[in-house]
Parts: sequence; structure tokens; C-alpha cells
Amino acid sequence: MTRKTRGAADAPDFEKSLQELEGLIAKLEGGELPLAESLTLFEQGIALTRRCHTQLAEARQRVELLLKDGGTKPFDPDAPDADD
Repeated sequence: MTRKTRGAADAPDFEKSLQELEGLIAKLEGGELPLAESLTLFEQGIALTRRCHTQLAEARQRVELLLKDGGTKPFDPDAPDADD
């Protein structure tokens, strides 16, 4: 059984949405579709893009909360090493 997260039944995961978006782009770039079908695919692509953007924003917020609440700092490759 797979682990379900809040809203998982309503929205596919990020990777699946991205894969679908790439498929739509390939179809549209082919240039062989009628205008009505192209417009429908374009609308689906916009919805997928918005879903991906929302999922990325939520992930960013979670990372920021984890870093803040955990007392850890984001990795800074230019920061001096505390062990020196």
C-alpha cells in the first residue's frame, strides 16, 4: 500500500505532472494537431504548470520550516568551517 499525503487523491505527484506536461509539449511542438485540440492541450498544460508551481512552492515552504524549526542553517559553501 502506498503512503498517502494530504490532497494526494486529488492531485498527482510532481513527477507525474511534470511527465504529463512534457508529453503535452511534445504533442504541441509536433504541429500536426488541429487548432481546437491544440488549444485543449494548451489549457491542460497551463493547469499542469500551475499544479507543479504550487507543489514546488509548498515544498520550498516545508524546507524553510524544517530549517527554521530544526535550528539548522542552509548549506553555505563559502562559510568558514566551524571545525577549523
